[in-house]
Amino acid sequence: MPETPWIIRTPTKVQPRLRLFCFPYAGGGASIYRTWSGKLPADIEICAIQLPGREGRFREAAFTQLEPLVQKLAQELQPSLSLPFAFFGYSLGALISFELTRYLRRYKMAGPNHLFLAAHRAPQLPPQNDAIHALPDGEFAQALHDLGGTPQAVLQNEEIMQMMSPMLRADFQVYETYGYKNDAPFTCPITAFGGTQDTTVSETELAAWHEQTSSTFKLHMLPGDHFFLHSKQDLLAQILTQKLHE
Repeated sequence: MPETPWIIRTPTKVQPRLRLFCFPYAGGGASIYRTWSGKLPADIEICAIQLPGREGRFREAAFTQLEPLVQKLAQELQPSLSLPFAFFGYSLGALISFELTRYLRRYKMAGPNHLFLAAHRAPQLPPQNDAIHALPDGEFAQALHDLGGTPQAVLQNEEIMQMMSPMLRADFQVYETYGYKNDAPFTCPITAFGGTQDTTVSETELAAWHEQTSSTFKLHMLPGDHFFLHSKQDLLAQILTQKLHE
C-alpha cells in the first residue's frame, strides 16, 4: 500500500484480509485509534485517517468544506482500496465516511463492504444544534466545554487554544455547512452506534440511518456519553470483530 500522510497504518503480522479505515471526530486525529490493532483480529489492517491541521500535520491548513475534503480523500485512499475494506466514522468522521462512500459510488470506484457510523445522527435529518464555528473565542470555548471531549485544561490554556482553535473551527465548519442531497441508499450493510447518555444525538436520530441502506441495518446503544469511543472501546471492538466476521 503506497505511503500517504492521510493514512496512519498499523501493519498486520499476517496477510490482511480487510482494511478498516477509521475517521476521527471533530478535533481528533489518527491517534484516537492507536490501540485498535490490539483489540481487533490480527488479519484486520487498521488504517486511521489523519486529516490536515492536527498531530503530525499540524502546520497544514484544515479543510473547511466537506466536498473538497471528500474529493481529496478519495484520491489519497484510492491506491489502498485493492483489498476488501470497511469504514468506521465517529461523529464528524461518520459524516465524512458517508459522503466519501457516496463519492466512490458516483465515480464507480470500489466501495466499503460495511459502514460503521457512530455518534452522528442520520444525515437526512435537519441539524438540531446552533452553529458554533464562527463564535467569538470565549463563546466558542464554552460551546466546546458544553459538548464535552475537550479537556478543561486545554480550554483554559489560552496559548493551546490559540494553536488549536483554527483546526477546531474548521472541523465544525465542515459539519455545520454540510447540505444533504437525496440519493439512492447503499447496498452495503450499515451498523450504527450511540451512547445511552449522549445528549447531542438521540437513539431515534441514530436509528434513521436505516434509510441509507437497502441491506441490513443494526443499531447498538452503548453505555456512555458522546465520547463512548474512549470509555467503551473494548465493547465497541467486540461488536466490530463480530460484524467483520459475518
